[in-house]
Amino acid sequence: MADAPTSPAAPQAEPWRPRFNPWLVAVVVSMAAFMEVLDTSIANVALPYMAGSLGASNDESTWVLTSYLVSNAIVLPISGWLAGAFGRKRFFMFCITVFTFSSLLCGIAPSLSILIVFRVLQGAGGGGLQPIAQAILADAFPPQKRGMAFALYGVTAVIAPTIGPTLGGWITDNYTWRWIFYINLPVGILALFLVYRMVEDPPYLRLSRVARVRLDYVGIGLLALGVGALQVVLDKGQEDDWFGSRFIVTLMVIAAVCLVSLVVWEWFQKAPIVDVKLFKSYNFAVANLMMFTLGILLFSSLVMMPQFLQTLMGYTAETSGLVLSASGFVTLMEMPLVGQLTTKYPAKYIIAFGWLALACGMFYSTKNMDLLISFRSAAITRVIQSAGIGFLFVPITMAGYIGIAPEKSNSVSGIINFMRNIGSSVGTSMVTTLLARRAQFHQNVMDYHATLYDPAFRDQLSGLTQQLAHAGATAPDAQRQALGRIYQSLGVQAQTLSYLDTYMVLAVGAAIMLVLAFIIRKNDPSEGGEVAVG
Repeated sequence: MADAPTSPAAPQAEPWRPRFNPWLVAVVVSMAAFMEVLDTSIANVALPYMAGSLGASNDESTWVLTSYLVSNAIVLPISGWLAGAFGRKRFFMFCITVFTFSSLLCGIAPSLSILIVFRVLQGAGGGGLQPIAQAILADAFPPQKRGMAFALYGVTAVIAPTIGPTLGGWITDNYTWRWIFYINLPVGILALFLVYRMVEDPPYLRLSRVARVRLDYVGIGLLALGVGALQVVLDKGQEDDWFGSRFIVTLMVIAAVCLVSLVVWEWFQKAPIVDVKLFKSYNFAVANLMMFTLGILLFSSLVMMPQFLQTLMGYTAETSGLVLSASGFVTLMEMPLVGQLTTKYPAKYIIAFGWLALACGMFYSTKNMDLLISFRSAAITRVIQSAGIGFLFVPITMAGYIGIAPEKSNSVSGIINFMRNIGSSVGTSMVTTLLARRAQFHQNVMDYHATLYDPAFRDQLSGLTQQLAHAGATAPDAQRQALGRIYQSLGVQAQTLSYLDTYMVLAVGAAIMLVLAFIIRKNDPSEGGEVAVG
């Protein structure tokens, strides 16, 4: 019987392998992704320095972060389409070039407005680095070894945000904020050279180039408006009082209308810029929900611990960053272990353990966080908080690829990374809002009891007034100072209780994901991305 002609999309007889060692390829592409992820958090602590240097207010300087996140979020979900249209290696190199060159421009920016323009360009270039690096790893390694490859990539996604604030604080304290952008130059140039030498597109990408496909202007427009409006809402919502701001409400409506319209429009396109039909895959849909939730929990906890230590305990940015460093080291040690576990156990069981550990870690924080916590206890608490993260990132990513054709890997990685990034924005916004609202609630409750009709309050006020009077204050001044100190103490206690409430919310969210973990389709560990029979 004559051999049937094979289709370009299914070269299954002899699986393609890269010319260079896959681990070398993994290090190269992860280095580029690490550079981009680091930049999402390294600039946070430098905002006051930028504002002072460029003659801007602190509120205006926050657009340095918002502008980057908006352009980054727009490019993430369409990176798969762009890689297919222009070639994955070519697009990856273009992203590295744009990111590196715009980093130089950010460093030499003479004014805030020009810096924001260059940050938009930098975010657009960085938007393609994470998903394309992940897609390259998915193709460079056979399914049964993807866990170890994704573990290496997970180091960039989990460790970089942890060390970003510490590194940014050290650079701005010892040099100047401009060096947080300049440090990207040698890394970017080296990564560009190594990618050019080592990375190559697999045959199915070279044969199925879709550059001739009509550009979907409607889809791009809906995506840019919807995601851009959503990102601004998440970043500025609490600052502008959410529904109390006409600007925020307008952006919410624009985001909702555009994103719903995008899904409907892309569903009927032959070559969609965002392949929304991937969500028909049950595992892909659940994996994206979990990655979204992981983004919320990861970045929420990254925001809360330094904020608690700096605002309530008086830590410096650098010292609070050191508290986070221990958890980063533990996660770094977990990643290779998790990569090995994925070759022995189905991903769903590792995911369930990760959510259980994360839920327990957040619940532990509600019992251990107080105003008497030491540096050592804070570092241990942060380690316990993040112990489950290493057991989630890799297997959730693997679960998203289960049952998906290899030619869809670019789109899969783009959407998964988009969901994690949006989750991080939602988490940061949610934590900021919860902390403010719960602090107000507890303040009102405690103020209700802080009256002269309450015997305990009268005793405390009388005792503090006497102490101040003995210290030399006049009777009226002593009472005013005593009331002021009690009010300040109540405010600090209210803020502390708001952190405990927020950690409880995060614990409940992780517990819900623990239940969902058991409905993921089980994969065969020996085959990586293949669904197990029975």
